[in-house]
Amino acid sequence: MNSALLPVSLMSYVGLSAVIFFIGVGGVLLRRNPLIILMSIELMWNSANLLFLAFARVWLNNAGHIFAFLVITVAAAEAAIGLAIVVVVFRRTHHVDVDDVRLLKG
Repeated sequence: MNSALLPVSLMSYVGLSAVIFFIGVGGVLLRRNPLIILMSIELMWNSANLLFLAFARVWLNNAGHIFAFLVITVAAAEAAIGLAIVVVVFRRTHHVDVDDVRLLKG
């Protein structure tokens, strides 16, 4: 039997997306490094994209692809702004910690 012809169930996609999402949540809650937090947020965005594409495949609708494209656009903007904040904090203190963002207050 050819394994390439076996369909992947929707629950497999949902389970994988849940695992990826909770890895991202764990990274956001447990880490203090802003770069790791940004990467964890990207994991959460990607788990949402996986679900959008899985449901688009099941429902035979291309709206999920459009939403995934919009999520990728928002994630890119979030990464750019987040990295800019990290650079500003690093220029002042040469030590980047999430708690140091208070230094940005005027």
